[in-house]
Amino acid sequence: MKKQTKPKTRVPAEKTGPIKFPIVGIGASAGGLEALEEFFTNIPADSGMAFVIIQHLDPTHKGMLPELLQRTTDMQVNTVKDRMKVKPDNLYVIPPNKSMSILNGNLHLFTPVETRGLRLPIDFFFRSLADDSQEKSIAVILSGMGSDGSLGLRAVKEKGGLVLVQSPETARFDSMPRSAIEAVSVDVVAPMNELPLKLIELSKHSSHGNAGKELEKNKSVLEKIIILLRSQTGNDFSQYKKNTLYRRIERRMNIHTIDSIALYQRYLQENPAEIDLLFKELLIGVTSFFRDAAMWEQVKKIIIPEVLAKAAPGQIIRIWVPGCSTGEEAYSMAIIFREAMESENLNNITVQIFATDIDSNAIEKARKGVFPANIAAEVSPNRLKKFFIESDGCFRINTVIREMVVFAPQNVIKDPPFTKLDFLCCRNLLIYLDANLQKKLLMLFYYSLNPNGIMLLGSAETIGTENELFSPVDSRSRIFRRSNIFKIPDFNEMPGTIPHTNPGLNEKLSNKKIPDNIQSLTEQLLLQQYSPASVLVTDKGDILYITGSTGKYLEPSAGKANMNLFSMAREGLRNKLPEVFRRTLQTSEKVVLGNTKINADGVTHYVDVTIQKIVKPLALNGMILVIFNPVSASSEVLSSVIKGNLRAGETGSDSNLEIQRLNEELNSMREEMQTSQEEISSANEELQSTNEELQSANEELTTSMEEMQSMNEELNTVNVELQNKIDDFSRVNNDMNNLLNSIEIATLFLDKELKIRQFTFPATKLFKLIQSDVGRIFTDQVTDLDYPEMINDAREVLRTLHFVEKEVNTHDGRWFSIRLMPYRTFEDKIDGLVITFIDITRSKNLENALRSTQMTMNSIIQAVPEVILGLSAEGKIIEYNPKAEELFGSTKEEVMGKSYVDFFIPESARGKVLKDMKKLMTGDSPGRYITPVKTVSGELVNMEWSANKLIDKEGKITGIISVGVNILKIKNNSHDQKK
Repeated sequence: MKKQTKPKTRVPAEKTGPIKFPIVGIGASAGGLEALEEFFTNIPADSGMAFVIIQHLDPTHKGMLPELLQRTTDMQVNTVKDRMKVKPDNLYVIPPNKSMSILNGNLHLFTPVETRGLRLPIDFFFRSLADDSQEKSIAVILSGMGSDGSLGLRAVKEKGGLVLVQSPETARFDSMPRSAIEAVSVDVVAPMNELPLKLIELSKHSSHGNAGKELEKNKSVLEKIIILLRSQTGNDFSQYKKNTLYRRIERRMNIHTIDSIALYQRYLQENPAEIDLLFKELLIGVTSFFRDAAMWEQVKKIIIPEVLAKAAPGQIIRIWVPGCSTGEEAYSMAIIFREAMESENLNNITVQIFATDIDSNAIEKARKGVFPANIAAEVSPNRLKKFFIESDGCFRINTVIREMVVFAPQNVIKDPPFTKLDFLCCRNLLIYLDANLQKKLLMLFYYSLNPNGIMLLGSAETIGTENELFSPVDSRSRIFRRSNIFKIPDFNEMPGTIPHTNPGLNEKLSNKKIPDNIQSLTEQLLLQQYSPASVLVTDKGDILYITGSTGKYLEPSAGKANMNLFSMAREGLRNKLPEVFRRTLQTSEKVVLGNTKINADGVTHYVDVTIQKIVKPLALNGMILVIFNPVSASSEVLSSVIKGNLRAGETGSDSNLEIQRLNEELNSMREEMQTSQEEISSANEELQSTNEELQSANEELTTSMEEMQSMNEELNTVNVELQNKIDDFSRVNNDMNNLLNSIEIATLFLDKELKIRQFTFPATKLFKLIQSDVGRIFTDQVTDLDYPEMINDAREVLRTLHFVEKEVNTHDGRWFSIRLMPYRTFEDKIDGLVITFIDITRSKNLENALRSTQMTMNSIIQAVPEVILGLSAEGKIIEYNPKAEELFGSTKEEVMGKSYVDFFIPESARGKVLKDMKKLMTGDSPGRYITPVKTVSGELVNMEWSANKLIDKEGKITGIISVGVNILKIKNNSHDQKK
């Protein structure tokens, strides 16, 4: 009863919300029945999971799988019907001749539209399962042939689901498990007796979901995990979205049944291999050919016509596809551009696609360009036929498309970018990065694209706040155009650069900066030393701060407001302050201007002015403090006023003149100083302008350096590609040379003009060839062959594409079997001839010797006066001399291969003759025997024969040779009696 009530309690949750229990999709094919039986034998009936089996079934055969599986499990086994609701602790089997998907927990059946050889029901269901169950989806691959399921596993991995695969070593047919392991980073690979237990453990831990909350609380552990990843892989994930990191780390914890994030961090430290697996998990390398068909239609409709229209004849269109994974996206781009160029007949334009990814293993797969047969579900038959070559159950990209794409490992976050691009396609990469890193990459893409270049983003990605860098072409399709505004990128934020700083300059600027707490610092300083009125000024005399009442000493100057100490100084200070101020700046010493007389609104005051350069605190370093300390008139001045002077008039006159002169001199010096100050200011402005020019030049040089670095990166990438090709060609060439030399067959490779392209060493024994003869017409070479019509035969083979084979002798008596065949390229094009020369001298000599022997024997047989018959072991005539023709009246051509008994022996005597011949064959009868035969006249006579057995080299009797030694007339012959 528990088993029946369990589903009933879950029904409301299924109807009102998302699926709350795991749905396990199981794909199997050949050899899958044994694996399924063992799998469900070890799965408990109350696991809380639902199982959906998709198997390759004969569409014309009624399936017996549900009945067979029901014997191995207590779960209810159901043959799926349309819109059947999936319930936990139930097992569902796809019916024959159907495709199946799942939506909102309901199974839907479809009639397949594909031909039988192209059906991929496992891929079809896994994709729908990933969309419907998201991170709760579980996909299992068991024994089977082909590669069905591997594309669907990518969708499951992308949604965060689990992937389990039967270990290929234990599978009856390992094609499907191996294809799955190559397609994605599989979570569990185990034999069938362990796989169910692993699945149950994973499902239990997957339901907790506490790792993300624990990571959010304990951010230091997350940072340590990022440090471990960076130290081992060289890649920094600190700017990836935290939710993505949480989900992927939690997946790895579930796989290892680790509940604590701290324990998992320790596990990473102790197991470096797990760091690599976590790194692959974070890469999320999910891709396929022509993914999102609607987007590719927009590319074909909007982007390609614009890019091709702007291209000049002979131009190279540069395209960058960052995050290309295993290359499907880049090859799709190459195919669709190739189709557009062919339709427009644009043969004078070259398209170069740079495809990069952080995963070097994915790049290696992309470079090979070999994909499983199930890409037929993504690529149309016409494209498969035109752009792919089928071999060994796989599809290989043809040479035309492969040469359009250059693959390179690259970390787009820190490595130099590709530049001067016409088109940039970056789909579903930015969504995994945080906002700051997205902004940085968008600036990078802006820098990489040409003005008006096109950028394509994923359906969930936007340009954010970078509206000034890109303008939308089609917002719904995420197509943007680089703006024409000129914006110099911050190269310190660009990948591949080191931030350029000038510590001394920064320190100097920071010292000159006016601090925010200037009031408290100044007041504190004044309270420590003075308490009178004062002003804090710069080294130019500009007033920064005023303390106390300074109206008796300073007044605003007429005209434009000017907060400068020298402009505001009252009469008496105006002439003296500049000199003292300058001395303070030069010596950094405190200077006191004592008993200075000041007129303020007709009132005379005396003041001591103290000018001091500030060293500490550091925030005020270099500034000047001017302190006004009022004092009474000095005694000398008072006595001179009270007592008077006899020569006061004269002295006063001279003093006034001197004072006037000094004032004029001071005014002149002030003007000169002001002029000098203006000149210095002008020079400073010029220096500032020069500095800006130098800074601009430095930025241009930095830009050039970045471009050179990018070009160098591209050259290195191309060089690696070329080196790989050279290594491949060298290896293939060595293999071919060793093969041709080992079989010792003389071979000539000719081009379409019948010029020598290559030859093997044995060919030098027939033609007088040296290495410099490559490129010459082969008929110009001296040869020992007696084959003057070889040139005509060669041209005929090129014309008809039918091979020619002849036996030709040489002038020195050797014989060769010569075969002329068309030379076919990898793309099945005719590009010349292959001529092979097989030495058959020995077999020819044996043939001639045999023919000579045969002729001798025939001459002997012809010359013998007796009747000679040769019979095979089956009694067929194999020899018949002229004397026999006279006796029997039949020619040799008429009797050869015919039965001796049926042709010459009367029917009544055939049984006895057959017994006598059998005794002769076994050696149980003497060499003479008598048989009745019909002569040419129709007379029946007894022929006495002398027989000898024919024995081969192994001692086996192969026939007899009979010689007629005597003709005996039959006594009861009526004709004889009359006679």
